[in-house]
Amino acid sequence: MPRPAAAVDETEQSAFTVATPSHAVTPPRRVPKPKTAAERGARVKKILGILDEIYPHATCALHHGNAWELLVATILSAQCTDKRVNEVTPGLFRKYPTIQDMANASQAELEQDIRSTGFYKNKTKSLIGAAQTILRDFGGQVPRTLDEMITVPGAARKTANVVLGTAFGIASGVVVDTHVHRVSRRLDLTKQDEPVKIEQDLIKILPRERWILFSHQIIHHGRERCIARKPKCSVCPLDPICYAKDKNLAG
Repeated sequence: MPRPAAAVDETEQSAFTVATPSHAVTPPRRVPKPKTAAERGARVKKILGILDEIYPHATCALHHGNAWELLVATILSAQCTDKRVNEVTPGLFRKYPTIQDMANASQAELEQDIRSTGFYKNKTKSLIGAAQTILRDFGGQVPRTLDEMITVPGAARKTANVVLGTAFGIASGVVVDTHVHRVSRRLDLTKQDEPVKIEQDLIKILPRERWILFSHQIIHHGRERCIARKPKCSVCPLDPICYAKDKNLAG
């Protein structure tokens, strides 16, 4: 299996973010809302263009050398920061270098190996189950279709999209994590609140060739600028076309 370049972590990724000068924030009421399908399409195109300017090299923050390692890291990332996962996985991959090693792991021992990522009992069951399933059902190769991926323990739709998109370049869908959920709603790209429905809305308005990169860019944007509390609107190039009610007018 080809080994893609290791991803960068959250702090390293900031080096790939294009800095933008501070400016006065545009109040939401002064930002015109698109009224027609053509105007909405033009706005989406503009959003994508701005994201390309400020996050031209956005990529997955989880360190990995192949699809299996990315699957492991993504399972561990549930309710855990990428930074913490990236601290745990190097030792984990040295101790369990192959899928076979993970499949044969002691549950009690593996639980302690990943304890710091939280929810370690469930994650341990998922990791061992994923390894056993891939060996049994897919000849030891991480599957390359969404339908197959979601049969792997621990690989729900979001995880499957992460692995397929990042490891194989397969645009099976749009990854909707907490950042994509929040930022997509703020940008009025969806009014839905459930991840699956948000993904369906995004798939309708985004070109398929942008599904993978869009998620990386929005995740990065959610960490760098469009944070949950007090978003940094004064340094956000999307400010002039953003009419979110919770914009931070103070900066």
